[in-house]
Parts: sequence; C-alpha cells; structure tokens
Amino acid sequence: MTTWYGYSGGKLAKAAAGSPVEVVVAPEPDEIQELVKRYGIDLHDLHSALDPDELARVESETDHLVLILKLPCNYTGEGKLLFTVTSVGMFLFKSRLLVVSPNEVEFSGDKVMHAVKDVRDVMLKIMYGIIDHFLGHLKVINMLSESLEKRMTESMGNRYLMDMFALEKSLVYFVNGLSSNQVVFEKLVLETNKVRLKLTKARFDILEDVVTENRQCQKQAEIYSDILMGLMGAHASVVNNNISLLMKRLTVISIVFMPLNVVAGMGGMSEFSNWTSGVPWYLAYGIFLVSLVPLSFLTYLILKRSGIDRGESETLKRTAMLRSLPRIPGRDRPKRRKGDIK
Repeated sequence: MTTWYGYSGGKLAKAAAGSPVEVVVAPEPDEIQELVKRYGIDLHDLHSALDPDELARVESETDHLVLILKLPCNYTGEGKLLFTVTSVGMFLFKSRLLVVSPNEVEFSGDKVMHAVKDVRDVMLKIMYGIIDHFLGHLKVINMLSESLEKRMTESMGNRYLMDMFALEKSLVYFVNGLSSNQVVFEKLVLETNKVRLKLTKARFDILEDVVTENRQCQKQAEIYSDILMGLMGAHASVVNNNISLLMKRLTVISIVFMPLNVVAGMGGMSEFSNWTSGVPWYLAYGIFLVSLVPLSFLTYLILKRSGIDRGESETLKRTAMLRSLPRIPGRDRPKRRKGDIK
C-alpha cells in the first residue's frame, strides 16, 4: 500500500501522487522493482528495510542517505503476549523522502516540531513516532507484568510463567532494537552527518532530543527486563516453597495417623479378642474406637509443641499482616489509554 504526503501551512497531510513524501507499506515484488527503477536505490537496501532481522544502520550514497531503523510490530494477539520488532527504511533525497516498512509508520513529535517545512522534518517526526511506539508497548508490557504478578502468587502452574517468559523475550527484542537505533542516532549527530543531512540549528537540536528520548526509552526497557527476570526467579522460589509446605503438611498428617495405624492393627488381631474375652464385643470395640480420638489429639499436641508447623504459621501471619496494610499512594495500576497497543 502506497500513501503520499505533502506539507502545506506547516502541517503534514495526505496528498496526491508525486508529493515529496512516499510511504510504502509491505510492497509486492513488482512494486519493489518499480521503486528501484524510479529512485535508483540499491535492491539490497530495499530488502533490508523489509527484513525484521536487519540491524539498524546508516549509509551514505551518491544522491541519497539510507537509514534502516527498528520499530515495534503492531500487536495482533497471535503470539499471545509476545511483542516483536521489525525494520523500517528511510531513503532521504534532496527534496524527497521514501519510507518503506512491513508495518504502518507513525508520525509524532508535534510538541517539539510545530511546523513541517521540509522532508527532513518528516524524517524527524518518524523518528519520534518510532520512540513513542516503543514507549506505548512498554507501558502495556508493564501493566501485563503487574497483572501476571498478582496471578502468579495464587497459582503453581506453568501458564503464567510462560506468559512472563514471553514478556521477557519481548523486552530482549526491544532492548536490542532500541540500542541498535541509538547507534544510528548518535552517528547522525556527528558533524560530518550534520553537514550531509543539511540540518539547521533547530533541526539539529531536535535530533539531539531524539537521541536523549531514545536513550531514556532504552533504559526503561532494561529496567523492566531486570524486574521481570527477578520476578520469574521469585516465582520459581515461591513454587518450590509451596511444594515444601505441601510435603510438610502431608508428613504431619502421616505422623498423626501412624500411632492410630499401629493401634488399629493391634485391634484387628485375634489377640484383642482374647484380651477382652470377659467383656461384650460391642463394649470392647466401642471403647477401643473412642480411645483413638484422644490418642490422635495427643499426637497432634506433641507435634505442635515440637514446633514442626511453627514456620508455616508465622508465614501465614506475615502474609495476612501484609495484605491488611493500606496501599501506598501512587502505586495503583495506571489505566490503559486508547492507543497503547497499536
């Protein structure tokens, strides 16, 4: 799909064919050949813009500049909670800009760019759009991780653990993509590229802001990644602890019933009938069954005095106390805003 953009009165808007900015999304093979003939660009560079595994880079050709950047893929839900990244290519000529990508491209940066007068302004808006796209997905990943954290404390299964692993994998992709973009942005800030791009002082300041915003976004993704790694390790420890507590309870139950089994085995022998030959059978067996109750209670008291369940009781008390504490202001989950997932 091909969309043309032009700028009039300082605003970027869709325009007729032949306008200065051409955005091509998921081109067909015949469209790729047409772009190569029309703009005289290298076929390898064009395929690199459509390759999700291509690293971000900047190259200078005779009459144009090639920028390959990474941006998040639009979330579809087919990969469950897996967020991936893809590539976008910008081919900057003197008065034209060709943008090629497998996914739709966003234009942002209206707060710092009040007017669009040149294709270089459009290029900077796309860079801001890429960073905003990353930030939007990071907010969604943070909300999903908080929701999974609450569910993981109540479950011993692998479902939520696999969801956390998918989010951790997504953050690895994001950190790699942001770091790759950072290398390209820092190269563009160099004086030689500044002259080649023909950036004015105002545009160069905006480019430096792009470098700063991308660095902050990368740092945020790294922090989220570290938190998820720690959370997954904590979940594994919680599961092991729950299994230990379960085995402990089963052990206590078996110990309580062990003396009862011994006494019940003695009652099932023929010697018991000989011992109670002078007593009616219903009275003898009734007394025998009633005596099992205080015996089991006495066994439980002995185990309790020995402190075998003291650790579990203290853990339950601490958990109940923490749940009764008031919530810390400012830690409520942020509401999902429209447009977080693109």
